[in-house]
This record gives sequence, structure tokens and C-alpha cells, in this order.
Amino acid sequence: MSNKDKILSVFLLFIPVSFAAYYLEWGATVIFLTAGLAIVPLAGFMGKATEEISIVVGPNLGGLLNATFGNATELILALVALKEGLIGVVKATITGSIIGNLLLVVGFSMLLGGLRYKEQTFQSVAARLNASSMNLAVVAILLPTAVQYTSTGIEEKTLQNLSVAVAIVLILVYGLTLLFSMKTHTYLYDVSMADMENNEAELTEENPTQVNIKKWIFILLMVTIGVALESELLVNSLEEATASLGLTGLFTGVILLPIVGNAAEHITAVTVAMKNKMDLSMSVAVGSSLQIALFVAPVLVISGLLLGQPMDLNFNPFELVAVAVAVLLTNSISSDGRSNWLEGTLLLATYLVIGIAFYFHPVVEGLG
Repeated sequence: MSNKDKILSVFLLFIPVSFAAYYLEWGATVIFLTAGLAIVPLAGFMGKATEEISIVVGPNLGGLLNATFGNATELILALVALKEGLIGVVKATITGSIIGNLLLVVGFSMLLGGLRYKEQTFQSVAARLNASSMNLAVVAILLPTAVQYTSTGIEEKTLQNLSVAVAIVLILVYGLTLLFSMKTHTYLYDVSMADMENNEAELTEENPTQVNIKKWIFILLMVTIGVALESELLVNSLEEATASLGLTGLFTGVILLPIVGNAAEHITAVTVAMKNKMDLSMSVAVGSSLQIALFVAPVLVISGLLLGQPMDLNFNPFELVAVAVAVLLTNSISSDGRSNWLEGTLLLATYLVIGIAFYFHPVVEGLG
């Protein structure tokens, strides 16, 4: 068992503690904190189960499986919040996940990897393609907000229809990016795929033919149910807990919830960067941001209609500014296919400044 798995196993203790806090009424703050900590190992083992199943089913289906479950934790958490009508928190989680992956995760990866290796390299062509996709995502989530602020008396239904149309386009683009990376232009991603396979070999001593796929499918099912239950506890206690902690819903959605949902994935990206596998690290971090923007956000828009909680892509303008800054800076730094510790520091400093700004940002209606 790796050190990462040992740490995640210890965090599993927060699962019974969170349920005890709920049934024994220890207070919303305790429930919120313990449920959040319980989600961390569940998300980690969800990723581990996906990796093990991918070894058996092969690179193409395995890649699709990784793409599908890559942000399953955030999607489940957001769906639970959406069902409860916390649409503002859902939107904040979307923007926070994009910002966190691009600035916090890539920043730590470049910093810690750069301290061990003077300069690290990764596929510049893939980086530019990802940058173009992120630019499209920013434009897509910016336009509904721009329509809202440049129109007078626009109906909510019109904005909703616009958001659904944009969501459908984004999902189609996401499908095309999967086709591009897994089928037609796999050679552009050969290095990162090789790193992924080597990393999986390090994580498990089992031969692919000896992997118990039924066991890992069962584990994947159990942790998915666990994430859903813990998300219920987290969301139901969110408003009262954040109020008692002196935090706004905006700060919680943009900063805290994405860190909880992405913690295990963050650890993976930083760990492989410290092993000089920067291609894999960038693939994990930037790929996660793309999946949030091109798949998770559109799915939530469409799911909102089905759940009777209409959600549009009209974001808080300040969130959009933060996303645009994160995308612009990350694209600028990664365009040459090289990284060092100073570039990582710049990304982390930007994330810190954005986090401070969100902390002091006044309460927004619908965000608590």
C-alpha cells in the first residue's frame, strides 16, 4: 500500500464520525467539517478503483472511464446542492474547480517539481490545444452573463434556453476532444499516456490479468454511494456551518468545496510532478479543468431542468474575472512546454490573491 493510500485510509475514520455527528446532533459545523474530510478519501479510492478497472479494459475504454469518473465527486456534490436549490453554490463550485486546478494544482506541481528538477518539460502542442479548449470554455460561460448585463428586461426563461443551447455545444465539444485525444491524434498524448501507465504500475504490483475487476467495480459502486451520502450531510449543513464560521457561501463554493472534492486528484498531480512526470501532472490538472467546463457544468444545466431547479450559465461577474485570469496566466506559462519553481510560485500567488479577494467579497444573494 502506498503512502497516499495509507493517508486516505486514516481519513476514512471521518465517515462514521460524520454520521455520528448527524445522528447525535453535534452541530452543523462539526457535521460540515467531518463530512468534508470524509469525502477526501472516498474521492481518492474512486480514482484508485477507476485506475484498476482501466488496466483491465484497455487504454481506449480506460481513458473514457477515467474521463467519466475524473470529476465524479464534484458532479455528485454539485447535483446534491442543486437538488437543494443552492444554485449559487453550484456555480461557485464550478468556477472554483477550474481556478483551483489551473492555479493551485499546477502551481504546486511546478513549484515542488521545480525544486527537485531545475527545469521540467511537457508536451507544448497538447498544452496549446488545451489552452484553446479552455479559451472556448471561458467564452461559453462568459456570453450568457454578458447577455444578461447588456440587455434590459431579459426573461429568465430566455437566459435558461440560451444556457441549455450553450451546454449542448460544450458537451459536443467535450466528446470531440475525447475523440481527438483517444483516437485520431493519440500520438500527441503518447508521453503522458506512457507516464500514466508507468504510474499505475507503481501504484499496483498486480498483473493486469490478475486484477479482480469485480472487486474494484464493487468498490467503485460503494464509494460513489458514500460520496453521495456524505455530500448530503455536507450540503444540508453548509449554510448554517459557514455562517457560524464567518464564511460566505461564495468563498465556500469557490475555495473550500473544490479543494475537498479534488484533494486526492491534487495529491496525484503533485506527486507525479515530483517524479519528473510533468506531462502526466499537467494532463491531470488541466484535463480536470476542461472536464469541469466542457462536461460537468453543461450536465448540471441540463440536470437542473430535470430536477425542477433551473440553472443557467449566468455567473457572478467577479467569478468570471477570476476564471479568465486563471486561464490567461496558466496558458501563458504553459505555452512553451517548460516549467520551473518560479512559475509555480506565480500561479500559487495568484491563487492566494484570488482566495483573499473572495474571502472579503460581500455576501451575494443566493450564496449565503
